[in-house]
Amino acid sequence: MNLRQEKIKELLKGLAAQFLQFESNYTSLITVTDANASSDFKRATIFVTVYPESSEASALDFLKRKRKDFKKYAKTKVKMKTIPFFDFEIDKGEKNRQRIDELLKNN
Repeated sequence: MNLRQEKIKELLKGLAAQFLQFESNYTSLITVTDANASSDFKRATIFVTVYPESSEASALDFLKRKRKDFKKYAKTKVKMKTIPFFDFEIDKGEKNRQRIDELLKNN
């Protein structure tokens, strides 16, 4: 990943966190953990964790409904030639890391 991609990744991560701070329905805690953008910057995926885990499905549904609003928000905050199509996903890597920490703590 080159420097430009890394900067855009961090920018998108921060924008998603700011957006969720204002738009979240506060029934669960949604934390932005990572972001990925395609090399042509036409698609971007924002990775999140949700607490409690039982609310993951409803939180992901909420995030998918807010994709267009997030794109509009990003347009107002970022000066990019192309604003990517955004998708949201649960961060499985972070979930696995938390599970490993939990198992190590119990042993």
